[in-house]
Amino acid sequence: MAARAAPAAYVNFVAILAFFVLHWQLSVYFQSFFHHRYGAHRQFTMSKGWERTMHFLAWFIQGSSYLNPRAYAILHRMHHAYSDTERDPHSPVYQRNFFKMMWRTKAIYEDIKERRVPIEPRFEGGYPEWKLLDETLSTMPLAVGWGVLYSLYYIAFATHWWMFLLLPFHWFLGPVHGAIVNWAGHKLGYRNYESDDNSKNTLVFDVLTMGELFQNNHHKWGQSPNFAVRIFEIDPAYQIIRVLDLLGIVDLSGAQRARWTPRDERATGSLKATIKAKAPLGLATPSPMDGE
Repeated sequence: MAARAAPAAYVNFVAILAFFVLHWQLSVYFQSFFHHRYGAHRQFTMSKGWERTMHFLAWFIQGSSYLNPRAYAILHRMHHAYSDTERDPHSPVYQRNFFKMMWRTKAIYEDIKERRVPIEPRFEGGYPEWKLLDETLSTMPLAVGWGVLYSLYYIAFATHWWMFLLLPFHWFLGPVHGAIVNWAGHKLGYRNYESDDNSKNTLVFDVLTMGELFQNNHHKWGQSPNFAVRIFEIDPAYQIIRVLDLLGIVDLSGAQRARWTPRDERATGSLKATIKAKAPLGLATPSPMDGE
């Protein structure tokens, strides 16, 4: 009897772990790919049909923590424009308490989402909007419904009390991912580029947040879909985007290309190389979302 119970417990453990990892990775991928790189920055293009498909998948996968693309884009563009200053919506430099930083972020996000505050014109436009998903199907009762579904899965498969400690993460994955990136990405790690803000690269292989923790690189090359610039850095989301480009789902032909310039070359002032490296490819006008 005990021999039979052990494999069943193992299967249940794998079911819980697989659900948690899959939900975490898919949720953060769509936040990075759809909300951030596409919605906030337009680092690549896609047809309206594929945009709607990705919009629906982001809504479905993020579930109870689905982020409004318009509010996310405006909030993020503000972050680039005011990075690590008093006007930054989420800076660990000015909000040194982690929870105060995230509460302030939530308050600003809600004000933007509900259109309670005026928005600078340069932060408006260019983001995906779909009233059915962003308003009609993004209510508190529906968010609770998503949470109930996650809870039922845990009730069905969890075999130990500690497994239920993972459940709240499913409810708030969007804010959790944002908190990790905004806190660690401006507080922990190394810097490839000097800048006026405190952005850092936290991990060299960022599978935790699908490349989002290359914040120093991203703030240097704000319109590049590849957040990794050095040979030892790997941006998982970008590798997936490259596949989508090969399949014709997205178009990277006009994307800015981030390049690494060795420090000694920068120190000697190689002007020609610097100008070439900084030239965004296929971008007709300067973007207010670029972090430079």
